[in-house]
Amino acid sequence: MSIGEFIDQLPIFDVHEHHMPATFLNRNVGLLDLLRQSYAGWTQERPYPLPSENREEDPMLTESAKSTWEEVAPYVEHSGSNHFVRNLVQGLDELYDLAGQGITEKNWQTLDAAIRERHLDSNWPHEVMRRAGVREIVTDIYAAPLLNAKRELGDHYRSVMRINGLAMAWHQDRRDHNGNGVGYFADEVGMRCGTFADFCILLERLVDTMEERNQVGLKNALAYDRDIQFDEPDEDLARRAWGNPMASAEERKAFGDFVVDRMCTLAGERDIPMQMHLGTAIIRGSHPLNVAGLIERHPKTRFLLMHLAYPWSAELLGMAFVYRNIWIDLTWSFLLSPSHFKRAFHEAIEVLPDESRMMMGGDNWHAEESFATFRTARNLIAEVLQEKIDSNYFRLEQAQGLAEKIFVTNAKSFFNVDF
Repeated sequence: MSIGEFIDQLPIFDVHEHHMPATFLNRNVGLLDLLRQSYAGWTQERPYPLPSENREEDPMLTESAKSTWEEVAPYVEHSGSNHFVRNLVQGLDELYDLAGQGITEKNWQTLDAAIRERHLDSNWPHEVMRRAGVREIVTDIYAAPLLNAKRELGDHYRSVMRINGLAMAWHQDRRDHNGNGVGYFADEVGMRCGTFADFCILLERLVDTMEERNQVGLKNALAYDRDIQFDEPDEDLARRAWGNPMASAEERKAFGDFVVDRMCTLAGERDIPMQMHLGTAIIRGSHPLNVAGLIERHPKTRFLLMHLAYPWSAELLGMAFVYRNIWIDLTWSFLLSPSHFKRAFHEAIEVLPDESRMMMGGDNWHAEESFATFRTARNLIAEVLQEKIDSNYFRLEQAQGLAEKIFVTNAKSFFNVDF
């Protein structure tokens, strides 16, 4: 059995998705929805605002009206070389039997009709994930960070609790870029949050009730809301921001820094992992070295750092060699740029201190893109491992062992979830 054949039959523990009931289980889905509500959609419009911008709604969460070729064409005719687009189109080609033609003006309506027909079956998204070989899923339901994914999406789902809305919650009217604020979190756990002391109690209660909601980790995606330079906590300065609509930039930053530091402390005390988005996003502040101080302050907290910190993968791998409380989530890196992923994955194999450190997810909204993404991931990981075998870096059985750890074993151990 070749390394590619071995990888093709491995099950997947998917450590990161954005599967949410309103999109993933939507029964009114067409081709344009799959394009817009995917990373292909990012080629047409960045779905998050920069600090200099305002945004009325999230294009990822809005349904499309009846589509036309003029709306579909920009994706495949003008952005067709982008790998986000190519990945999705290749996945649709396989799932909907396009005979290698991709999406064209001649076949798009037939494809749209087939997608709509399939999505009328509520089991179709789950069937697509089964075809992808996915057996367990951790999802980030950022539109409702306390939603019970296992109850809403199925027994093979768990979720992480995104903390952005807490770190941005110095005033009751403040929201993160997904529209979440302190009121949502307090209401969901039956608390009133009038004082800073109440807020600190809320943070602890949210962490202590995670198991009730089948949540297996925390998620810091603040790279989409602010810089990720999280300084040592200054509680006095953070208190001055609380409830103050005129809080200074220094006070607001101190508040967010305090929240992040406190959540990392709680995570370490309770052995709950912390996922963290690094790279891209608000790119001037998302460099992975910005979080080195936070990671060093919390040696008992297990950090799962995401996306190979594109475009700063070498710096992330350097950090993972120095700080032994870092694990690497390969999610999105193989979807964004196959060539970058292969270079960085070669380096990761050589640099990381042990084989427990890597795992992966799809990072998608719809099952079709998840299917396509894991198809890509299997191919690229097999290519790199075959290159390692050909250069006598690995024997075949060693490459197989590492692949099994990346696809399933490491995540089982990291999240303490079996299947």
